[in-house]
Amino acid sequence: MSARLFCLTSSAEDLTLLPALAEAGVDGFQVRDKSLPTGALVALTRSVLAAVRPYGATVVVNDRLDVALSAGADGVHLGTSDLAVADARRLAPGLLVGATCRSRAEVVAAAEAGADYAGFGPVLATSSKAGLPTPLGFAAVTAAAGVLPLVAIGGLGTDSAAQARAAGAYGVAVIGAIWRQPDPVGSAKELVAAVG
Repeated sequence: MSARLFCLTSSAEDLTLLPALAEAGVDGFQVRDKSLPTGALVALTRSVLAAVRPYGATVVVNDRLDVALSAGADGVHLGTSDLAVADARRLAPGLLVGATCRSRAEVVAAAEAGADYAGFGPVLATSSKAGLPTPLGFAAVTAAAGVLPLVAIGGLGTDSAAQARAAGAYGVAVIGAIWRQPDPVGSAKELVAAVG
């Protein structure tokens, strides 16, 4: 099953904090770094795995099934313009496969294609990724819940993570709520409590 709290991680972050984040209860890490060439992305993924796997955390790779397989990650998270979920499922039947979704219909389609969970958002406005559509809000989470485990993403912090869970999300994924805080590990502990 998918993690309750995914921390998106790139080479820009302080990776020395990863073990402490995992020990604090962050049970999922998504490696997302579009700037790295393939070999460096595989190396980054292996570094994340080495740091967090001793704590039982799940590691998925954003967009890149080839990197997930090469590095020995637990899964892949696919966006709307990436490899099709059905193809990923066929090529890697044992991996966790997540799909970015923005409506209940998209969640249903992802489930039918073999996805294990849906990354759902952006729920709120975020500055972590450019070019995103209008925020969906918590009512959209409720409307889409119940088909696949939903991992809400987009502008979520401690309070809004708890709201997303109350709206029906299985878990949440964050970037700034951990990495852009003065105390990333302390913030992670608060988020773990909020989504618990």
